[in-house]
Amino acid sequence: MLDNSDKLPAVSAASGDGLTAAQVHAILKLRVDVFVVEQKCPYPEIDGCDLLPSTRHFWVDGFGSYLRILAESDGAGRIGRVCTAADARGRGLAARLMQAALETGPERAWVLDAQTYAQGFYAKFGFRPEGEPFDEDGIPHITMWRR
Repeated sequence: MLDNSDKLPAVSAASGDGLTAAQVHAILKLRVDVFVVEQKCPYPEIDGCDLLPSTRHFWVDGFGSYLRILAESDGAGRIGRVCTAADARGRGLAARLMQAALETGPERAWVLDAQTYAQGFYAKFGFRPEGEPFDEDGIPHITMWRR
């Protein structure tokens, strides 16, 4: 458990091999609810990365918001699967998770593929777009780096 001194819900973190079955279920349910059902984007959500020891998962207690970090081959951290349940939006939960995730390696490079409408959100954390927008599963994305 990470220390959270203000009134926002606590942020929890675990490596892929440290998750309980109930935590994996809650994570996958939230991601499917947001990406597959709400965004109408059928894709293989279970990608084989979640249980790797090198994968770090961050969530707000109650699983209202979530993200994960994958290790890139060059040492960069890849932030992905950032999502917040529809009924939990507007409370700063995703920002809370981004802050906690970035604190795990402030000196390392970070990369993510943002839905283009969310570029402003990630820019608040020092991410800058690189390259051209691209289509991923029918949704416009852009790669963003924090070096």
